[in-house]
Amino acid sequence: MTWVFLAIALFFALSFEFVNGFHDTANAVATVIYTQSLKPMVAVVWSGLWNLIGVLTSTGAVAYAIVALLPVELVLNVGSSAGFAMVFALLISAIIWNLGTWYLGLPASSSHTLIGSIMGVGIANSLLTGHAFGSGVNWAKAGEVGLSLLVSPLLGFMWAGLLLLLLKILLEKRLPALFAEPVKGEPPPWWIRLVLIGTCTGVSYYHGSNDGQKGMGLIVLILVGVLPGMYALKMDETPEHIHALVTEAQAARTVFEKKAGAATITPEKAGEELSAYIKTSGTLRDETWAALATTCQTIEKELGAIHNFTELPDAARRTTRTDIYLVGTSIAKLDKGKKFDSDTKEAMLAFQTSLDGVTKYIPQWVTYAVALALGLGTTVGWKRIVVTVGEKIGKTHLTYAQGACAELVAMITIKLADTRGWPVSTTHVLSSGIAGTMAANRSGLQAQTLRNILLAWVLTLPVCIFLGSILFAFGNYVVLNVLGLK
Repeated sequence: MTWVFLAIALFFALSFEFVNGFHDTANAVATVIYTQSLKPMVAVVWSGLWNLIGVLTSTGAVAYAIVALLPVELVLNVGSSAGFAMVFALLISAIIWNLGTWYLGLPASSSHTLIGSIMGVGIANSLLTGHAFGSGVNWAKAGEVGLSLLVSPLLGFMWAGLLLLLLKILLEKRLPALFAEPVKGEPPPWWIRLVLIGTCTGVSYYHGSNDGQKGMGLIVLILVGVLPGMYALKMDETPEHIHALVTEAQAARTVFEKKAGAATITPEKAGEELSAYIKTSGTLRDETWAALATTCQTIEKELGAIHNFTELPDAARRTTRTDIYLVGTSIAKLDKGKKFDSDTKEAMLAFQTSLDGVTKYIPQWVTYAVALALGLGTTVGWKRIVVTVGEKIGKTHLTYAQGACAELVAMITIKLADTRGWPVSTTHVLSSGIAGTMAANRSGLQAQTLRNILLAWVLTLPVCIFLGSILFAFGNYVVLNVLGLK
């Protein structure tokens, strides 16, 4: 049964990335195909290659920004019935909405889709477990991610429009061919092709480095839940790093004990205290500092007697991961709330980085699988989105300069988001960039297309929240009552 669940869960996770290729990766090749700078299949293969490179060189920060949105209790117990139901619910609801908007040729956001599904799961989980409505949603992280998804298309619209105006002032008289519409059946001059291939390459690379990560974090979460003995910890971690973790845990425990004062807590209660604290509604108490000290002591004992994670029994690997996750996440929240003194902050953040290094990792085969799924999805579904981007946003057809400006701005925006670990939508940035160039060029905008795109943007979150919550409740019932799993 374990392997059946793993196979099904991985199928849905990779299917999400495959469908993501319909939307977001198709945007990366839209201008280069529409302007006939590259033949469609050549463009798709080229884009897929640079998506792969982007995924392989990514930090994983975006992957775990998505995981941070999930309810704490489900992340810690992802191998439970509720954990399985969570994974299936958010992936299936995201796939349903992505397929629907792709069929209509609307460049909707896979980021919005996945985040809406996660919020739906969190809301349903809070209701099913008797907690306050919405307590299962990390609203602080959701607000941060939501802000990045809201601001990025606005920046795309403004920057792309301003860049086109600048190019017109500097180059329109010297290079009029750059501002012409593509001629059907004829590729542009070689130098324009190089420009557009270059911008396509950049968008593909940065798309892989950002969007490609969104499914990776979920796949790792699935692996941890189903096969904790193999994936709960980074099994190839060096003895030196493990020893350093023990030393850092000892130093951190001293700091936490001073903060705790007279408060004490048992190891059994420490996990409950930290789980409550890292929720959005969690408050800092003396018992929280005591729980951190106790958990650090547990980490010292768990890791102090080993040189390699393979020496830990399978069950201990899961509990060690839980302890490390709770301490690392708590330190991050404490730092955000400015609870550390200036003389201890640097050491605490270094400790957090060391902790994250053994739990927040992406196996290499997962990156290759995600990159392959993205590339295959692009080969199947690019046509609908390319036509929308090229002909249906503005009242005139897309010019070479407009395509280059929109893609250049998309590259920069995604790169800036990568540095902060923010998931942004390639779809939103690029399509809004196209609209910005049309507005700057006074080409006019097709009101019906814009209404449809805006409607898809506005509806994505509420629809996916609804789908995620309904599917989670249904999935939890099926896994618990029909299949008899706990």
